[in-house]
This record gives sequence, C-alpha cells and structure tokens, in this order.
Amino acid sequence: MEKKPFYITTPIYYPSDKLHIGHTYCTVATDAMARYKRLTGCEVMFLTGTDEHGQKIEDKAREAGVTPQRFVDNIVQGERGILDLWKLMNISNDRFIRTTDSYHVSAIQKIFKKMYDNGDIYKGTYKGKYCKPCESFWTESQLVDGKCPDCGREVQDAEEEAYFFRLSKYADQVRRLLEDTDFLEPRSRVNEMVNNFIKPGLEDLCVSRTSFTWGIPVDFDPGHVVYVWVDALSNYITALGYDNDQYDDYSKFWPADVHFVGKEIVRFHSIIWPAMLMSLGEPLPKKVFGHGWLLLDGGKMSKSKGNVVDPYILAEMFGVDALRFFLLRTFPFGSDGNFSNEALIQTINVDLANDLGNLLSRTVSMVGKYFGGRLPESQAEDAGKDGELVELISGLRARYEAQMEQYAFQNALAEVFKVIGRANKYIDENAPWVLAKDMEANGPRLARVMYNLLEVLRVSGVLLTPFMPASAQEVLNQIGACEDCRTWDSAGVYGALEKGAAVRRGDNLFPRVDADKALAQLEEAAQAAKRAALPDLEVEPQLEEKVDFDTFCKSDFRAVKVKACENVKKSEKLLKFTLDDGTGTDRQILSGIAKWYKPEELVGKTLMAIVNLPPRKMMGQESCGMLISAVHTEKGEEQLNLLILDDKIPAGAKMC
Repeated sequence: MEKKPFYITTPIYYPSDKLHIGHTYCTVATDAMARYKRLTGCEVMFLTGTDEHGQKIEDKAREAGVTPQRFVDNIVQGERGILDLWKLMNISNDRFIRTTDSYHVSAIQKIFKKMYDNGDIYKGTYKGKYCKPCESFWTESQLVDGKCPDCGREVQDAEEEAYFFRLSKYADQVRRLLEDTDFLEPRSRVNEMVNNFIKPGLEDLCVSRTSFTWGIPVDFDPGHVVYVWVDALSNYITALGYDNDQYDDYSKFWPADVHFVGKEIVRFHSIIWPAMLMSLGEPLPKKVFGHGWLLLDGGKMSKSKGNVVDPYILAEMFGVDALRFFLLRTFPFGSDGNFSNEALIQTINVDLANDLGNLLSRTVSMVGKYFGGRLPESQAEDAGKDGELVELISGLRARYEAQMEQYAFQNALAEVFKVIGRANKYIDENAPWVLAKDMEANGPRLARVMYNLLEVLRVSGVLLTPFMPASAQEVLNQIGACEDCRTWDSAGVYGALEKGAAVRRGDNLFPRVDADKALAQLEEAAQAAKRAALPDLEVEPQLEEKVDFDTFCKSDFRAVKVKACENVKKSEKLLKFTLDDGTGTDRQILSGIAKWYKPEELVGKTLMAIVNLPPRKMMGQESCGMLISAVHTEKGEEQLNLLILDDKIPAGAKMC
C-alpha cells in the first residue's frame, strides 16, 4: 500500500549569530508533527533551512569584515550554528535549503520572470518606510508610533527604482481564502490579517531593491535584486524541484499540508505567499499555522535586550528530550507562552521525574523483584479493578490523535499523562507489595497488575516518541517491548505486549532537578548573556565644561615609586601605598583599587600621582594625594587601569 505523502515546513531562518530557545520552538514542534506523521505511516517531507539574503546580512558582513557569503556560511555551518543546533535538538528534517543554493537562485529568477511576463510585476519607484531588521516595507498609516508594527524598531525612509508585484489585484481572492476557509489558523490570526492589512486597502508590493547588492539578481534588469521575501517564500516549492532539476518531488508533495510559522511572519505567508502562487497558477498550501512567541520577562526574546535563553545550556543541564518535552507540554502552540526556568524545572520534576520516571522505575523494579524480570504467562484479571485503566489505555491513541491533528501538542501530551497519572494511582490501589506476600495465592493477580502497568508504559512510550525520541525508545527497551509492539497500530489496542514480557532495568531517565542549584546556575548564565549584549567598550563622555590653563597648571603631577603596598584592614576596596616621591620622605596614598589589583603586583612599579591635593582621612588613615588611573566599562563591568610609567623615569619627576 502506497504511503500518503505529508509535507510540513518551518520558516527558513535568518542566520542569527546568537541562537536562543525561541529559534528552537517552531522547529521542535514541526519535528514532533513530522515524527508523528511518520509513526502513523505517512511518507513525510520535512523542510527547514536558512534565509540568507538581504540588506541586513550585507551590513552585518561589512561590520564583520567578511563577504556576505562567508558571513552566512560561518553562522549556518560553523560551531554552534544552525545546523549544529538542529543536530543538538534531534531535528529529523528530510531536507535543508539555503537561499544561496545555486538551484534556488536560478529558480527564483525564473519565478520572478514568470510573474513579470504575465503582467503581475511592473517597474516603478518606491518611496516610503522600510524596516531593515524585518526586511519589510510599510506605509505611513501602518506604522505604530512611527515605528515598525512588527518589531517596534525604527524605520528608515527609502526611495529607489523598484519593481512592484500587483498584490492589490489578488486582494479579494486572498480575503475570501482567509475568511471562507480554514487556510489560516488559529482563527484569531485571520482577524488580524483582514482588519490590519486587507480592509485598509492592500497595496502593491515592492519586490526588488537597488540600494544594495546581496540578493538574487533580476537577470533581465542588472542592478535590481529580488526582494528577500519573494526569495524566501518560494523556497517551499524550489526545495521540491519547482523550476529546477535539483529535486523531483513537486508533484508528490505540493501543495504543502501545513506551514508552521511564527506570528510575526503570518502576513507574508497568508497574504503575499498565496497571491504569488495565484499569479504563478500553482496550488495553494492547505494550511498556514501561526504559532505564538516564547516570552521572557513579558517580552519577546532578543539578543539586543540580552534576555535570550541558550538552548545549549538548557540541553546540557536537563537533557535534550526534557527540553523538547517542556516546550510542547507547557505552552499552547497557537498562543504566546511565558518561558521561565522555574516552569522548566517544575515540568521536569512533576511530569517526567515524579509521574513517568516513577512509574517506569517502580514497575520495572517490581517485575524484577517479584518475577525475576519476566512475567509469567498465567495472569488473573479483575474487571472491577482493571476495567477503568484498561479502558483508558485502549482509547488513548484515538484521543491523542484527535489533538495531534489539530496541532494541539499540549493537549495530546495531557491525554498521555492522564493515563500515566491513573497508572500511578492504580499501583497504590492494588498494593503489589501486599499481593507479593503470598505469591502462591496472589501470583497470577500480581502478574496482571504488572502487565497493565507495562501496557501503560508501552502505549505511552509509542505516543511520546515524536516528542522525546531517545527517551521514549529507552522506556520501550526497559519494558521489553518487541518491534511489533512499538507501532502506531499496536498503540491503538490493549494487550499487544506479550504476556511473558521480560524487563531490563536501566538508568534513571529523568532524575529530579535540584531547583535551587539549577536556578543559581541559570541566573549566572543569564547575567553573562546580558553582559554579552552590552557594548564591548564604553568610556565616560568628555566633559563640556572648560578648565583654564592656569588652573590646570596648579595640579602637580609627579612620578612615584611603590615601596610597599598592602590591603587596608576592614576595607574591601582600599590599598595603602608607601611611595617614594623624590623628596626623601615617604608619601602615603590610599586608593580604592583592591578590586583590580593585588598589592604584591604593584611593588616596584612607577606610577603617576597628584601630590598637591590636601590630605584626607580614609578608614582612619591619612591619604596624601591621588594615583592616576583610567576607567572604562567593558561588557557592563567597570574596569580600572593604573597609569604605569617606564621605570627609567625617576621618582619625583614632574609630569607635564
């Protein structure tokens, strides 16, 4: 029997040099859906990739002193780049496209020419507002407080010769698509698109640029490059072989079953993309699903804000599967979710350690203790005590499937954990430790209790595979599930596990997390991320107030030799210096620089001091003068460096 094709995509990602947990959210969800569909018997095409053209890439490459191609290569293929992140998160994509791939470049040129030849692209002059970070054009009326309505950042005036796509021509068709079908979900996204973009009047879209060069050239008009969103959106069909010979999957997999996208790019996918396909005469994707954001401290994660959460740190501390599980267990996929380390730790401890981990550990241990690791074939059912659990197991796959088909990952997992929770209660109700006291009389009954618990773990393990691929397989390994017991079909029935199942005790899959210790580590990492987001170097601004020359000359700057230096008792800041100032009498100066220097480092150094300041008391000791130092801020931390002179300069030499 031929497998049903299923085509699912993530958006192709801008090559960011600081990846965070928000980048993984959509891709982990897409991966879970792809794995689920493979489990049900579909032939899946799961596409992801990178969107590598545009003005902001060109600007960042120039700042880095490299070519745009080298810049994107480093971020996509380099250490801890996008490919590394997908490998870390166990992403099972079937294909990965880069918009700099040669087959994609030539296909985009053909697509642009097709729309030009059919009259849907024409030449004009663009004048308006442009958001460089979003690569978006806006009219004055679309701005919010004069800023980009998507990201809230400043926009810039733009005026240049450009080609335009007749988006307005397709306004009515797009509106009917949105309002009369379930093309776009959740439904709340439809209202946003219609009210904010279509009802005010859908204007033609600028689809070429001449103010920069890092893009796909319009081959029939040198100097123009294709607008990045025309380039990026078309990846969904070029990656299947549309207008190129690289692949030959278009007829099998197009139209896409679903595009998963973040809510900030729903406009491009639900308005511009279908209009482009209408112009090309190609089928529309069956669905666009706009998921919410992961929010941190009430706002979207952003490198510029220093509030990003590093997935590498989380995966190292808690495990990849626990992280994947948390992302889809905790947040409804269509809504924004408030990420917190506390919620992550609680989810791991409650759902994975207490519920699933505890059920697995107790069950395998009891089968080992009471039956030597293998259940007997002879088992005694008790309809009154077993009926509810057996019914829950038998109907779990259907309930789970209904939620997965709606992309309600959170609800699908809730169904699984209802049964796991009921199984833990079932243990207490049946008290295996009591039954085990008389194995001759109760052995068959105890075996049935154990079998029911193993069946909960088997069905749950199969259904958790899309979310926690490695951990779910280990659950199935520990309970001795055969290959035929791990299939989608077997998950729909009670009793697929052989009666004489043999278990194998393994490592604790989900150890409890010490919350206080973990939160302290994560807070330290968060502070480091915030420091990294600060400018590399900040110096105090120069004073505008002028000092006349005569006043300046009254300051007596002298070279001084450090004869001795020690910490001042009861002070964490002060160092006490004994200095040779060339007068023959030692000079004492106290300086608050203990944070940056150890006393022994400074003995013998030649420093600069102002020696004609009036003496002052510090911690009960007299300080006669002030040492000269330079102060600046680096990554948010104040730094101080004493002005250290050449040792050839004698003590008492006047500085001028």
